[in-house]
Amino acid sequence: MDGHRIRVGTASWTDPSLIQCKRFYPPGCTSAEGRLRYYADKFPLVEVDSSYYALPSARNAHAWVERTPDDFAFNLKAFRLFTGHQTPAKALPKDVQQALAGHFAVKKNLYYKDTPAEIRDLLWHRFENAVRPLREAGKLRALHFQFAPWVTRSARAQDHILECQRRLAGYHLAVEFRHRSWFEGDAAGDTLAFERAHDLTHVVVDEPQGFENSIPTVWAVTSPKLAILRLHGRNAATWNIGGEAASDRFNYDYSDAELGALVAPLRETASLAGETHAIFNNNYGDQGQRNAATLQALLDGA
Repeated sequence: MDGHRIRVGTASWTDPSLIQCKRFYPPGCTSAEGRLRYYADKFPLVEVDSSYYALPSARNAHAWVERTPDDFAFNLKAFRLFTGHQTPAKALPKDVQQALAGHFAVKKNLYYKDTPAEIRDLLWHRFENAVRPLREAGKLRALHFQFAPWVTRSARAQDHILECQRRLAGYHLAVEFRHRSWFEGDAAGDTLAFERAHDLTHVVVDEPQGFENSIPTVWAVTSPKLAILRLHGRNAATWNIGGEAASDRFNYDYSDAELGALVAPLRETASLAGETHAIFNNNYGDQGQRNAATLQALLDGA
């Protein structure tokens, strides 16, 4: 891996709205294998987001390794239960659903704090086993922990982050917070110091401002291994809309001027990290892919 490289990519390559828009994949490119091979020919990086909604599988990870070039890189989102999100029964493996039938008979969702210790151990084991092929192939850069908006700054939350790190010894973790308490006033310095002390990658975000569940864009490098900029768009009107389609929340098309303004801070960040990622999560239609291609061209021109 060449030092100080900036990789640009998107969050997911199979979002339903991307496929439905028919503007990125060429006609006839309809198989899972074909789509990933085509995507990997255009970009050197992708973030796997399906692993948030359900546990990933080693079989898929092996396929992803085989379908991408040797120098291709993956980041993979952590399973929703591990990041404090509500987890419905359908997101869990069948045997775990059965083991927790009593819980789901009275409650709609499961949270990590309510999960029996033996079930926690089982889920962590299965998650690690599933992502291991990517690490063994040298293609996994980070496991991305995007914590729930109600995970506020506290010693308890920090302890949980360190538990996640212990559970995944040998893997590199990136941390994205979604409650402003982590970066309000003096808290920002403390949060970054915590991440530096434990070699956690601080995820720089570009997102709508002024909400409890948004944080400012804090350009900082907390791990010499990896820096990440994650771009959610700037559509304040859709930031907190309900519904199942995540792409509706991130419906935003960055202008060339907005993307151009990111080149300098990305270059500065890249001078402090072995590798830097810019990941577009504005996954409505082909917005992310178009914006990623533009940013890559701007970086190449710079």
